[in-house]
Amino acid sequence: MGHIYLVRHGQASFGAANYDQLSTLGFEQARLLGQWFANCRQGFGRVVTGGMLRHRQSADSCIAELPKSLLIDTEWSNDPGFAEFDHHQVLIRHMPQFDEPDGIKNFMAQKDQPKQAFLLMFRAAMVRWMGGEHDADYDEPWPAFRARCIAALTRLCAEPAPADGKGSTIVFTSGGTISTLVQHVLGLSDVKMMEMNLTLANGGVTRLSHHHGQLGLSYLNNYAHLEWLGEPGSVTYY
Repeated sequence: MGHIYLVRHGQASFGAANYDQLSTLGFEQARLLGQWFANCRQGFGRVVTGGMLRHRQSADSCIAELPKSLLIDTEWSNDPGFAEFDHHQVLIRHMPQFDEPDGIKNFMAQKDQPKQAFLLMFRAAMVRWMGGEHDADYDEPWPAFRARCIAALTRLCAEPAPADGKGSTIVFTSGGTISTLVQHVLGLSDVKMMEMNLTLANGGVTRLSHHHGQLGLSYLNNYAHLEWLGEPGSVTYY
């Protein structure tokens, strides 16, 4: 039996002009995960990144913490099939003012509970994207995104096992991708996928098992490594 570890990237630069860049905390979250794997003596035969800068930064910071003995003959690859959906486009199709500089910051500054207000707005934007009535408004409608993610997972499972019998693969990706793959494995509804996506922690790990073409969920959204040192504020969601 092989295992696929799906890692959500560390905290990115929410509200900045370029979201696709880890924050200082995001780098630390990835390092903590690597230290956790090192402590568990968990090696990987294959490391896959989803094509975004924050994915590669998370991978580099995490894997650098593992001893070389756990990474002998480890294969690295990049598969854009594990990339995230276009958050910005999903948001601005629902709230066109977010396409303006500082649009999100201005929105949140006007709210008494800015984080809660943003989550409610983001949920509504997701409902619009996933509903099917506005597919023509998006470069990648929800059905196309879902099919892309599943195709990437299918390709990964079809590849030969990594060298030296190390059957574990780690994929550095994003929350929407992970939620969609778990939806696929468990047969969940679109609503459940959307709810799951909002709960995945930065740097959290979801583990899938695969054996003779069968996929299963071992665990979901584990972020014990972020609580390991007892530091407040180490667990983030966007």
